[in-house]
Amino acid sequence: MHGHFPGKLLMAISVTLSLVVPGSAEAACCYFSAKNSDILQPAQKAYITWDPQEKIETFTVQPKFEGNALDFGMVIPTPSQPKLNEMPRDFFKHLAIYTIMKRREMPHSKLLTIIDPPKAVYFGVPKKSEAKSADKDKSAPPRPKVIVLEEGVVGSLDYKIITADRAEDLYQWLKDHKYNYSGDEATLNHYVQKKWIFTVMKIDTMQMKRNKDGTFAGEVTPTRFKFTSEKLIYPLKITQISVRDKTEALFYVQAPYKVDLPADMTYQYMWIPALQGAVGCTPDGIPGGGDDWLSRFKGQIPTFLQRSQQLGFRFIAGQRPQPGNQGRIPTTMDWARKLTKSDISIFDGKSPYSEKVPDVDAGFTEADARDPKRAQAIGKVIRERLAKAHKERPYGYLVRQAPAKELQDLQQLAGHLSEGLFITKFRKTFTRGEMNDDLLIVPARYNETEDRSEYEEMLPTSPP
Repeated sequence: MHGHFPGKLLMAISVTLSLVVPGSAEAACCYFSAKNSDILQPAQKAYITWDPQEKIETFTVQPKFEGNALDFGMVIPTPSQPKLNEMPRDFFKHLAIYTIMKRREMPHSKLLTIIDPPKAVYFGVPKKSEAKSADKDKSAPPRPKVIVLEEGVVGSLDYKIITADRAEDLYQWLKDHKYNYSGDEATLNHYVQKKWIFTVMKIDTMQMKRNKDGTFAGEVTPTRFKFTSEKLIYPLKITQISVRDKTEALFYVQAPYKVDLPADMTYQYMWIPALQGAVGCTPDGIPGGGDDWLSRFKGQIPTFLQRSQQLGFRFIAGQRPQPGNQGRIPTTMDWARKLTKSDISIFDGKSPYSEKVPDVDAGFTEADARDPKRAQAIGKVIRERLAKAHKERPYGYLVRQAPAKELQDLQQLAGHLSEGLFITKFRKTFTRGEMNDDLLIVPARYNETEDRSEYEEMLPTSPP
């Protein structure tokens, strides 16, 4: 998201609403400019949880920003009054480490090629290149046009939770409190008419990293918003004000089921072709139940692919999706899994983060392999080790790598991720035309056929 702003700035995230304090600002589309002040929000990411029984939603947001405004902030609309909590500073980093894709790897011997170059020692996956107003009492003071429901501090951020009956009253309140709103009242009215609540948070950039040119760069400490909602919904429309052409968003959603985006925003336009391309290329079927999903989806595939062609979407194995019609880019599912006890035990080190590939050359050296007297015996031992590993893991070991310190820090995810719930990680680049309303997140199904397939292991068709 892009924007130039003077002095103080109030921006919504994921939800970016732009506000600037005294001074004039010219806005072209989502582009705001003012003398000596700029703010750029290049991307957004959110962690969302949903309890459909209790109708409770949470989302955690962490904006990344670059610029030279002295201070700025966020305004985030929610369907009901939220409860705010500070989250671990590197929460999204930990999520990224936790959801690194696994790949198949088999043990191999460097020494065996010296002793007796094999025809093949490879096994595994082949690689491919409103509450009602009371009657007015004349003796009572008039109801405030904007009500501050709560104010306080979360982490290092000052916040106010406010509500208004009319967009123009909210606009005036922002102006009276030294903010000059640079967006349109229609967007504010979108949320006022739905009787949503606004949370305003100020951020002091002097506490952030300063670049050599005097500008600031950094990420705000993530904050969790917890509130009641009738639907699993994410405030997207407010972002539209500050987007020139498009914005990329990364979502992690934890719910009792796998989730997706509705209609043409679904990630199935990429997921189905990826699974189709992997058929016959993976041992023992497609991992994560992909074969089952293709089988249940089979009757819908022709119509589905025809719609994909109409949208101009093309799937190319091993590549990120390219824009289709009107510059729209299909959503991609980057990771999906129903968490088990073993997955949760990774946090305290009781379960391994990755399988370990046996070192079949252990105890031997290159000099040993070149010794005519020892080579034959060493070769026999190595082959026995390879045979044993192949028997234990006929399709290879599931491996991934991360620094030891990062693995220790995964304990900060404890209490936030839960056994038995599904985590769906998906990425969507939104064009302005796709941001005319808020984002509804739905169960992963197509024409009532539920998608329970998991995706934690790289496929031959997976993008880099």
